[in-house]
Amino acid sequence: MNFIKTEYVKSEEIKRFRKKYGLTQKDLAELLGCSKPTVERWERNEKVDGIPAFLFDLLMRYPDIMNELVVPERYFPIRLWYMHGQHVCTLIDVDEINQRVRIKNYTDNLLDRAFGRIEKPSFKDYEEFLESRCFPKQRDKMKLILEDLNLPFYDPMLIVKKTQGRMAEDDFWIRVEE
Repeated sequence: MNFIKTEYVKSEEIKRFRKKYGLTQKDLAELLGCSKPTVERWERNEKVDGIPAFLFDLLMRYPDIMNELVVPERYFPIRLWYMHGQHVCTLIDVDEINQRVRIKNYTDNLLDRAFGRIEKPSFKDYEEFLESRCFPKQRDKMKLILEDLNLPFYDPMLIVKKTQGRMAEDDFWIRVEE
């Protein structure tokens, strides 16, 4: 099988790309999973080939992908990363005091999204989502489970923090930032 691919990218194209998206050399290094000195070297050399050339070619052909890769500023005090394996599915910002929720989906697959079709979840939707990622409140011997988790009472957020919202039957989990 043959593929259309760029043999090389010129250093000026890399600089232009970086500046177009307001990226520092460090930002670009983080995006591509390399070091800042590597980006500096690319920008000094006349041509860059191999995998970096392929990646730059894709980024230049499909610039909208940059919007998908940028993590938005946190809107509220709590941020949840709803993950499937190592892939981000939904980013959830939560203000528990004012009961507000804001999300960004990183997948088109509705089954992998934290709230499915719901683009603007309510606080109630958020609470139901959290409960869905821990054992049911009516579970038999709940007090023993809470004791094992070293929790004084049933609170879905505390449970998710302890268990990362992992369930035995799937590969979804939640990373909590406060």
